[in-house]
This record gives sequence, C-alpha cells and structure tokens, in this order.
Amino acid sequence: MIRLLLVMLMSGLSLQGCAQSQPERLGTPIEGYSHTSAAINRFSVNGNGGPNLSPYGYGGGQMCCAPLPVKWHPGLTVVVEWEKDPNPHDSANWPDPPFSDAWRKAAREHETHYTRHRAVVAVAPYEELGAIDVHFLPCNQVAVSAVAVLPGQPGYPFNFPQKMEEPATCPKP
Repeated sequence: MIRLLLVMLMSGLSLQGCAQSQPERLGTPIEGYSHTSAAINRFSVNGNGGPNLSPYGYGGGQMCCAPLPVKWHPGLTVVVEWEKDPNPHDSANWPDPPFSDAWRKAAREHETHYTRHRAVVAVAPYEELGAIDVHFLPCNQVAVSAVAVLPGQPGYPFNFPQKMEEPATCPKP
C-alpha cells in the first residue's frame, strides 16, 4: 500500500514538470528619467536599485531588476525611494586643489543638502510588460510606467518635457 502511494506521488510530481505555466511575475529592468535640474544620486523601485541620473538626464542605463506582474491590474503600485542633490553643479565653486582637505570639507557640507524621498506610485496600465521607467518630476513627484514602448513613441503613457522647471511653491501632498 505504501509502495503504491509512493509510485502515485512520484508519477504526479513528474507530470507537473511537463506543464508549461506562464509566470505571474517577471523581473524587469529599471531605468530613470530626471526632468528637473536636480541630480538623482540613487533610486530604487521596491528596494531594487536604479541608475543615478544627471540633471535633465534620460536613461542613465538600466539596472536589473524589479519583479512586476506579467498582467497589469488596477491598484498596481510600486515604492520608489530616491536621494536628490538639489545643486549638482555646486562643486565648481569648491576650493582648489581637488581632493584637498578644504575640498573634502566643502564636499561633506554639500552632502548635508541632499534630500531623501519615498513615494508609493501607481504604475501606468500596460498590455505587455517592459522596462520600469521612473520619471522624476518637479515638487518631488514621480510617475512610473512599465510598458513595452519607449518614451516618445505612440502608446507611451506619459509625454513629459525633458526640462521642467520647479515652481515657486509646490502643492502640499
């Protein structure tokens, strides 16, 4: 009796290997776009790292990966965390020579002005899962897409200008 149960169990397990099932989630590359004059020193999507971004920078290369559902569903969100340098060109005013004690002191002081942010962001609807595109906008706003279309092409959910100015006052969250 035990032998029969073992044979049935093993047969059932071996048949499971024959079934081709679609994954419910896939790891997808992360890329970013800064539409502001700030540098994005680092960012993450659900804890998975993205590239650093220069002011008004597109792309920055792709980093791997964050899992998302193969099929989009209403209410799909991600957590985006980032560190921002609001004055990335300030180093032009630091003392010479580079990497001297005075220069290092200026760099440490500069780093105290970095700001850190966290947002829960809705993912724009997608038919086919593509790279995760994180758009950094004025007033510490973020938009996220995961469509299999590049920005600027038909079907891309956002049409942000490359350069967006920070308003004098930002709306309260």
